[in-house]
Amino acid sequence: MNFKKLALTGAIALGTTLTSLAAYAQQTITVNIGSSHPVTNIWAYAMKEVFQPEVDRLLKEGGNKFQIRWRENYGGTLYKFNETRAAVKDGIVDVGMVGTVWENSAMPLQNVTYFTPFATTNHEMLIEIFDKLNANHPALKASWTAQNMVPLSSLITDSYDVYANFPITNMAALQNKKIHAPGTSANWMRDTGATPVEGALTTYYTNIQTGVTQGALSFASGIGPARVYEVAKHLTRVDIGAMYFGSVAANKSFYDKLPKDVQDAFIKAGQATSAAHGKHVTRSAATAMDTMKAAGLQITDLPAAERNKWINGLPDIISPWLQTTGDAGKSVLRAYFDELRARGVKPLRDWDKAAR
Repeated sequence: MNFKKLALTGAIALGTTLTSLAAYAQQTITVNIGSSHPVTNIWAYAMKEVFQPEVDRLLKEGGNKFQIRWRENYGGTLYKFNETRAAVKDGIVDVGMVGTVWENSAMPLQNVTYFTPFATTNHEMLIEIFDKLNANHPALKASWTAQNMVPLSSLITDSYDVYANFPITNMAALQNKKIHAPGTSANWMRDTGATPVEGALTTYYTNIQTGVTQGALSFASGIGPARVYEVAKHLTRVDIGAMYFGSVAANKSFYDKLPKDVQDAFIKAGQATSAAHGKHVTRSAATAMDTMKAAGLQITDLPAAERNKWINGLPDIISPWLQTTGDAGKSVLRAYFDELRARGVKPLRDWDKAAR
């Protein structure tokens, strides 16, 4: 009786000791994660809702040797939209949203889609393509490395169209109109008769309302939450295309010091984040469109003949980009269009001819 009691006591003590040792052996790693946008935004949503819990799940299933202590810095608490590259590059955050669309000087290769409009409206496909290219294309990989970053998950927009306070039934309707087309998207308005004006989703509403501009080139998942449709009641579908916007990326100096199990979890979680981001944008765009229709948004398609005038009337906007990016740009452009065509896409203008 005493022997059994002693054995039981010893077993319990041993189990407690082993549990304590296991807990002691588990390493906690602090990761600062953040974005310039709130988690309600399409580009930050999956970071919080998918990337973080997926890393936690993978590490737990992988033996629970490592645990992440997440320090969240969403909503621009540490950096603003024009500081995303520097924030991750310099280690202000260990993992962050990087908007390469705002970094055409430092990261021009990542902006290839903005110089090749009318290529594809399939934003989920675009994520697949850029996840592959960022991981495998030598020039793109090198450009991320040069910025001390490791891309983990691709970010995109849904397709751009024209939201305006007037109907657009033909190209002539754009004459002398001021349309928000920020950054490189201003190229899409060249030779259309309209004047592109800088701006952002946060400024479109007031500018259109006060007559500074008459509309904006934008996408449903952005226009809907910003309520721009209240002052721009006409949507003309042009299908300029979905755009690669940037990536969720890790600071490379930080990433290189992580245990391999954690690095692997980051990569796998990044892939899950890409898939979730694509589906979230699909849902967000559909929900926004339903809301805008219910609020009285008038939706029309630009007639095919007029749309062809726009597409074929654009000047050669890719050659200046190629002159800046050289052989690396030609290689990225060819790779991008090869990936599109391999998936059955027929771009409406063969911008890659300039790189063949």
